[in-house]
Order: sequence, then C-alpha cells, then structure tokens
Amino acid sequence: MRIATFFAVAGLLLSSVMHADDKLHEHSQYHLHPGDTLSLDYRLSPELNQTATIGPDGFVDLSLAGTLKLSGLTLQQAHDLIVERDSARLNAPELNLQLKDFQHPYVMVAGQVLIPGKIEMREDMTALQAVMLAGGFKDSARETKVVVFRRISGNSGMAEVLQLNLHRIHKTKQLEQDLSLEPGDIIYIPENMATQFSKFMRIPNFSASAGVPAF
Repeated sequence: MRIATFFAVAGLLLSSVMHADDKLHEHSQYHLHPGDTLSLDYRLSPELNQTATIGPDGFVDLSLAGTLKLSGLTLQQAHDLIVERDSARLNAPELNLQLKDFQHPYVMVAGQVLIPGKIEMREDMTALQAVMLAGGFKDSARETKVVVFRRISGNSGMAEVLQLNLHRIHKTKQLEQDLSLEPGDIIYIPENMATQFSKFMRIPNFSASAGVPAF
C-alpha cells in the first residue's frame, strides 16, 4: 500500500511538472533569464541588427537602446521596451525580436536522494517535484527536515534558509503546502538519525585467543 501511494503521488507530481514544462517553451509566456540570447532585426535599418546575450545581472547592452534590464520580462515586454528606447533615436523603428537561445533555469538537489545534482527548472516547480525528479528519497533520508537554500535578491553572498517537512506533505497529499521553487534554489535532504547513529556506533568483535576487542 505504501509503495502504491508513493507512485501515485509521484505520478501526479511529475505529470504536472511536464505540463508546466510545455508552457515554459511557449515564448509568449516565457520570462527572460540571464544567459538568454536575443536576435534583434530591424526591417528598415539592417545595419542595426545584432545578437545580444543577457548578462548575469539581468542587463543587456544594445547598440541603439543602450543598457536595459530584460531579465524577468516576456519577449513581448522586452520588445516594447527596446522599441520605446529606440524611438528616441530612430523614427518608427520596426523591430523583430526573437529568442535565439535560452538558458534553462535550474535547481540543485543534494543529500539523500537517488540521483543528486542539477535539475532543469520547470515553471511552478515545487520542492517535492524536484526530489521526485532526482529519483526520490533514499531510505536514509530525513524527509521531515529538508532544507532549501535560497539566494537573497541583490545580495549574492547571502541566502535564506527554509525548512520543510516533505514527509508530512507526501503522506497527507496536501500538495498546496509544498514550497514553490525559484531558479538557483538548493534543496538539501539530510540523513535520518538512524543512519547518523550507525556511523558512530561500532560493535567490537572479541578475539577468543587474545581476549581483547578488535575493531
């Protein structure tokens, strides 16, 4: 019964993630991220055409519009902002803005999961979904004390620490209590107490001839 419940919940979580992944690739809804590459084509002024990549700070340097923050905007919003800036120097600019290549946002899952590592971020991904995509919990996992490290915006050296009881969410199927992840989040699943205790406990093997314990 426990195994059947596990796979039922896992199936529900993963299906919702895959559906969200389809939405992510619809460029009309996709929000730009650092690392995304944009192609700018001016129909009446081809000499201004360029390819530009959004930097780690979310800004991009454009030959005509100057430096703009495009991270977090949709492609249409970015188009409108660039055209607005271009209009100060160009009469009625006709811009075709395309997403040439995009950087997949990701989260990291570490600790007591079957496949720790980087997980490609899907829209509306939760902590439990990320764990399932990392292969699920090991038997040694402490599901009640899952920790999420989240970088504080504007301060690259500081992180917010969140603690989750994914065991309760998993058991009660109250998925609305799960944590929605943000790009760059690190999910750490620690060892349970039994596993930690077993590493420190040593049972001596007494030698019959010497009468002393051997480790």
